[in-house]
Amino acid sequence: MESNTGPKRRGVREEKAEGITRRSFITGSAAFLAAASTGICLSEAGNRGNDEEARYYEKLEHDEVRCLLCPKECLVGDRERGYCGVRENRGGTYYTLVYGRPCSLHIDPVEKKPFFHVLPGTGAFSLSTVGCNMECKFCQNWQISQSRPEQYDTRFTSPGSVVDMAAASGARSVAYTYGEPIVFIEYMQDIAALAAEEGLKNLVVTSGYINEKPLLELCGLVDAIKIDLKAFDEKYYNDICSSELRPVLDAITTIASLGVWLELVYLMVPTLNDDPARIREMARWIVKNAGAGVPIHFSRFFPQYRLKNLPPTPVSSLEKAYDVCREEGLEFVYVGNVPQHRMENTYCPSCGKKVISRRGYRIHGLEISDGRCRFCDTAIPGIWR
Repeated sequence: MESNTGPKRRGVREEKAEGITRRSFITGSAAFLAAASTGICLSEAGNRGNDEEARYYEKLEHDEVRCLLCPKECLVGDRERGYCGVRENRGGTYYTLVYGRPCSLHIDPVEKKPFFHVLPGTGAFSLSTVGCNMECKFCQNWQISQSRPEQYDTRFTSPGSVVDMAAASGARSVAYTYGEPIVFIEYMQDIAALAAEEGLKNLVVTSGYINEKPLLELCGLVDAIKIDLKAFDEKYYNDICSSELRPVLDAITTIASLGVWLELVYLMVPTLNDDPARIREMARWIVKNAGAGVPIHFSRFFPQYRLKNLPPTPVSSLEKAYDVCREEGLEFVYVGNVPQHRMENTYCPSCGKKVISRRGYRIHGLEISDGRCRFCDTAIPGIWR
């Protein structure tokens, strides 16, 4: 996998030639059937609208532009696209090709994101466009993240329409998820501003590979961010994810310092990022830079996309990571992708009592009142109402 270290990348990843796959078509169709089920009519259906000018770039000589959205900072020539494949230079003006063009709309349990400390048991109106500024070999949503706008037959859906659908669905939040929300940040920002006016929370599920300015502006609009921390290893990020670790760590530090609710997910891949010593180092870093109360979810890997030569993660490896993080002071550690595991429950860090009982994405017991443990009155950090 090509590393992103050294000089900044120049425009475009090789475009995919396979066109719209059957799975892509089904995914896109299901998305709009799900939208229709909310009872909201998409009045703009069939109107693709005009592509929106990107908000994070600088104009250079000879009609070139430099994208300033993420650390790749692609240098993009006229009629070229950036690495993510969804931003295009046209005569020295940079455009986002996915504004108002969701390829997936669903209502999910908020626990599926996963957010375990945000409005437990409620629905999250979830959406994504195509595109990503990373290419992880194990990607579990590669049909979306590694596609291009031309591969999905989308309909223009304004930010207002998204918020109307979310409100009509009974969801308590809007989640920007599935693919990489950073690549549709302009659309996300405009939806988030309207959603907040309607009393909906805004939740972002991201890899955290973003520059400081757009991150700061995004943090001013959203309530919670979940970052997929791929590993605590620069080489892993270079070789497996075609990106870098340091900007992700900087993003985590920034989010925590601003008081935006933060949760972390760590997909544990056998032999690649499951070293207990490295996980211990990571746990110490999290406690020091983000706080002991930041939840971390260790998720079980299953062979996907371009990483099919490895077995699923042994449950014992996830349990070892749990023990290591608890030893280092992290108060809320979870095991994911292992149905009915006791470590998917939330326990009070003071009295040790179970305060949230989970079975998969369902809540079977909630012993938190006004953000405090009902047994000992200890504050449990999160967004509870």
